[in-house]
Amino acid sequence: MSSKIQAVRGTQDMVGEEAARFDQVIETFTRVRRLYGFRPVQVPVFEFTGVFARSLGETTDVVSKEMYTFEDRGGESLTLRPEFTAGIARAYISNGWQQHAPMKLAAWGPAFRYERPQKGRFRQFHQLDAEILGSGEPAADVEIIALAQHLLDELGLEGKTVLNLNTLGDPETRAAWQAALIAHFSAHRDALSAESRERLEKNPLRILDSKDAADKALVADAPRIDAYMSAEAGAWFDAVRKGLDAAGVAYERNEALVRGLDYYRHTTFEFITEHLGAQGTVLGGGRYDGLMEALGGPHTPCVGWAAGIERLAMLIEAPAAETIDAAIVPMGEAAEAKSHEVLQSLRRAGIAAEQAWRGNMKKRMQKADAAGARYAVIIGDDELAAGEATVKRLATGEQWRVALDQLPEALR
Repeated sequence: MSSKIQAVRGTQDMVGEEAARFDQVIETFTRVRRLYGFRPVQVPVFEFTGVFARSLGETTDVVSKEMYTFEDRGGESLTLRPEFTAGIARAYISNGWQQHAPMKLAAWGPAFRYERPQKGRFRQFHQLDAEILGSGEPAADVEIIALAQHLLDELGLEGKTVLNLNTLGDPETRAAWQAALIAHFSAHRDALSAESRERLEKNPLRILDSKDAADKALVADAPRIDAYMSAEAGAWFDAVRKGLDAAGVAYERNEALVRGLDYYRHTTFEFITEHLGAQGTVLGGGRYDGLMEALGGPHTPCVGWAAGIERLAMLIEAPAAETIDAAIVPMGEAAEAKSHEVLQSLRRAGIAAEQAWRGNMKKRMQKADAAGARYAVIIGDDELAAGEATVKRLATGEQWRVALDQLPEALR
């Protein structure tokens, strides 16, 4: 006896309300990104492994523990994308898109990380992504954050998320701050968790992300970046904050906020929610002016963010159930044959129409009602002989005859 076929752990199948929530997030994202002039971009779902290893940083958890990497038949090491930014940056370099800078790009689709599945987090998950490539002004940071806030508001999440904002400064600032953090945590090395001791050697800023209780106590006393800020980096952050104030985007300063990837500079931000049980990030990003150079391209200032579609879908209100405008109810073989023509004429005119394929008239009318149809279009021998259909408004029971060639106009 064969075993039951199962989905791979960390993947999901969606239908009904769950699929409708997912689509609602994407439709809203598409509508809002158009308001801001972000154009769609498509990149491959897999890249040469080096694209992610060089851009995300060899010491990040994504590269060291979570990537789906495999060797293809040609002996090349390929990786399923764990995020969008590196692939978009690779496309920017390899296709010579520098001539179009600055570029405002938006994408959505699946990404893959081998991590422990949990609420709203899967091994095959889906992201929204927005990037501004080739813009080295604080105004671009304001624009990308305003887009995110507008999206969340349009999804009905106003009041359900809080924007946390910080800066990682310029390279001079970051280097000085990192040296101070290393000195601080090295002095308390024995009190650090095993994971943070490892991060101290490879990527000390990541200790600020630690969820360990003992680590959190040390993080609370850790040096703050403001004490090491260069004049230029401070002016940049001031410009971003003033821009957000002018745009009406509220935020909270979080001096411990760092992004886990090596290419970030200056602005970093996360939209946090407490409506998914434990506190969680639903959208996050920042400025990554060092990424293009890490991939072998020219210096290109960039800023962007990504958001988990599954998490956003869990937060929004359930969309209204999809309904149809008209249900065709043919009675008899001749009417069945004619119904295909009628269905297509309605659909081509932009009218959502369906037909129950079996059952007597009573059962077909019940199916029309269950589908939420506004009208039932009844076609029988009498109607065919007259070149007409009987239209019934299901909400009131009112009915009347309409010429078949005038049905689309009548049902609008």
